[in-house]
Amino acid sequence: MSDAVRRRVEAVITPVINDEGYDLEELKVSQAGRRTLVRLLVDRDGGTDLDAIAAVSRAVSKALDASEEADGPFATSTYTLEVSSPGVDRPLTLPRHWRRNIGRLVSVKRDNGTVTGRILSADDRGVELQLSGGPSRVGYGDLGPGRIQLEFSRPSGTEEKEG
Repeated sequence: MSDAVRRRVEAVITPVINDEGYDLEELKVSQAGRRTLVRLLVDRDGGTDLDAIAAVSRAVSKALDASEEADGPFATSTYTLEVSSPGVDRPLTLPRHWRRNIGRLVSVKRDNGTVTGRILSADDRGVELQLSGGPSRVGYGDLGPGRIQLEFSRPSGTEEKEG
């Protein structure tokens, strides 16, 4: 699928997703037989649920259909829309990713190797991690992508914060 089609789709859907209170985390547009497949990953502060994802899907679909009437990106073909949220295997690369995972255990590459710690706080400049030696404040420029570590039981006092 061409970059031009992807850019046209992105221009149509981004305002709709933002109006719904979400961030567009990823957009993939590909050809699947005669259909065009549009895959979106969306997320927001406070997390999401299936009803919210369904509402975003309906709003995006309506916007894409309306754009078709005005010679939109799929004027010559049909499309399939898939909307989901990022899974726990999604790397933490932006400040909002770190902020949305406060309280979770994460593994991340630093200048001196890989460390594992709990995210205590995150802002636009960096993240505070609880490491084995105590809390450590690290700027995003000194971190690689973070990876959430699955925990089947959590130590007491480390419940995730509701957002």
